[in-house]
Amino acid sequence: MEPKIGVYICHCGSNIAGTVDVEEVARFAQGLEGVVVARDYKFMCSDPGQELIKKDIKELGLNRVVVASCSPTMHEPTFRRACQEAGVNPYLFEMANIREQCSWVTEDKEEATEKAKALVSAAVRRVFYHQPLETREVPVNPNTLVVGGGIAGIQAALKIADSEHKVYLVEKDPSIGGHMAQLDKTFPTLDCSACILTPKMTQVGSHPYIELMTYSEVEEVSGYIGNFKVRIRKKARYVDEVLCTGCGLCQTKCPWKADSEFEVGLGKRKAIYTPFPQAVPNIPVIDKEHCAYFLKGTCRACEKFCEAKAIDFEQKDKVVEVEVGSIVLATGFQVFDPTPIYSYGYKRLDNVITSLEFERMVNSAGPTEGNIVLKDSSEPESIAIIHCVGSRDEKYHEYCSRVCCMHSMKFAHLIKEHTEAEVYEFYIDIRSFGKGYEEFYNRVLNEGTVFIRGRPAEITNVAETPEEEGKLIVQFEDTLVGRQSRQPVDMVILSCALEPQLDAEAIARLFNISRSADGFFLEKHPKLEPVSTMTDGIFLAGCCQGPKDIPDTVAQASAAAAEALAMISKGRVEIEAATAVIDERICSGCQACLEVCPYSAIDFDAEKGVCRVNEALCKGCGACIAACFSDAVSLNHFTNEQIVAEMEGALV
Repeated sequence: MEPKIGVYICHCGSNIAGTVDVEEVARFAQGLEGVVVARDYKFMCSDPGQELIKKDIKELGLNRVVVASCSPTMHEPTFRRACQEAGVNPYLFEMANIREQCSWVTEDKEEATEKAKALVSAAVRRVFYHQPLETREVPVNPNTLVVGGGIAGIQAALKIADSEHKVYLVEKDPSIGGHMAQLDKTFPTLDCSACILTPKMTQVGSHPYIELMTYSEVEEVSGYIGNFKVRIRKKARYVDEVLCTGCGLCQTKCPWKADSEFEVGLGKRKAIYTPFPQAVPNIPVIDKEHCAYFLKGTCRACEKFCEAKAIDFEQKDKVVEVEVGSIVLATGFQVFDPTPIYSYGYKRLDNVITSLEFERMVNSAGPTEGNIVLKDSSEPESIAIIHCVGSRDEKYHEYCSRVCCMHSMKFAHLIKEHTEAEVYEFYIDIRSFGKGYEEFYNRVLNEGTVFIRGRPAEITNVAETPEEEGKLIVQFEDTLVGRQSRQPVDMVILSCALEPQLDAEAIARLFNISRSADGFFLEKHPKLEPVSTMTDGIFLAGCCQGPKDIPDTVAQASAAAAEALAMISKGRVEIEAATAVIDERICSGCQACLEVCPYSAIDFDAEKGVCRVNEALCKGCGACIAACFSDAVSLNHFTNEQIVAEMEGALV
């Protein structure tokens, strides 16, 4: 069939037309071989722009289309769909990026126009050799796996389960709840954190469509969108979950103690324990590291006093396999350890504590029963709160952790509520960006909190005046007045950064997803697909994708649930047709392609001694083609003929 090509140049408002002479590019395109029509239009992605393409296909008999506009990542699906609706195979479309690659990278109009011509020429020459391809559809398993039982995982699981679809919720700790369970109150409304979280935790624990797997970890993930197979290790609790009544007698009778992870080391727990009283499930776990039976073969007090006979020292880990169609990752964050910032004295000077430690201290269910006290048990008369510890700092984390300003101001309010102490907030700038946040800032100002603009240089206990004796001294520069100063206080609270979990890299490898430079999981597109990943069928929710507050976390978790439910509702998904193909007649079985494939889309058939591509997993990246010594691999929609033609077109 003789190619009849239509070329369309987008103004993109002034984004392209402000630098590129789009009319001149259209006139140039009209003279290229095979081009039947070339037009320019203000917004090609708009409905009128798409209708223009459809009209020309029907009236002029176009069988190939080139659009020169923005990034294919943004609008290639839009134009492919327009072509398909007009009866042209979507793979007979090609897009030239003359915005990001031309108009946005130079102010020289002549150079931008010439480069736009070259890119259009390359696209026209390439589309000449395009072949029609057909996408395939695969069925979607309606079950969903949610990894992480914090507020993000809880929200996502409930939204999916409420639509009466099965959810497997996996949490590595003995209870769901995450960091939100450790908080006292939430800003800016000062709701009791446990009061709004525990009802949701209870719903998860009793929901007929949620299979809760706490104290468990995902070990292996295989398969592809709509059809994942997941191996989950349920670690031995040494307590029978069916027999246990949650009476707590075993914990009362256990004589052995260890530092409580939930209380961040400020309190103790028993060797058999539940993390906190409202834990879901309310079933204890025996800590082998501190249990006398596992260490010395003695004690077994918990077993002696358990009337339900639920203690089982012979219990082993169990590995279960589940099949799901989609996965929501909600693995959360960890709090930055400020110990490396030596000048702030954390773990070196008494009464220098982190934000999370203060949360447990001020909590009425915490180790001090809500009393804000110094190490000598006295009440502080002055407290300094330092913002951005580990955040917005090139030595540690360049990003803003988003919650620090607000929870620092929440601390100031709680301190005023519990004590008569003076409160000093040391900040770089205040970022009160959310609904009701600026009002909360003004409230804290009116309550008498002193805000000092400047990041402290050092915290010391070396007094220079009698007033400083026995105090912590915050040395700082007030940048509003340009003056060095010293502020003696009784306690310092470090508002620490949120950072990726320690095992974030291992999780990324396990689920075959990417991480951004800051270590958090990378979304597919920061604006258009903020909850999707480059691995189809795997979605992100909460702080594993980046620091955020509770409202944003809940919103993103709901969005991830909506993505999963959209797949379930449709019942099938399309598989990209631009995938690699291995010619088994040429394949030598060296497996070089298998080694370099970042999507685990290639398998080796030992019986035939050749490699095969799983088209459902392949993303068409081309790594296998570069690695193949036998030239046995080709890539649909990116053939050698098409690429060479594109290069030749760009050099015209």
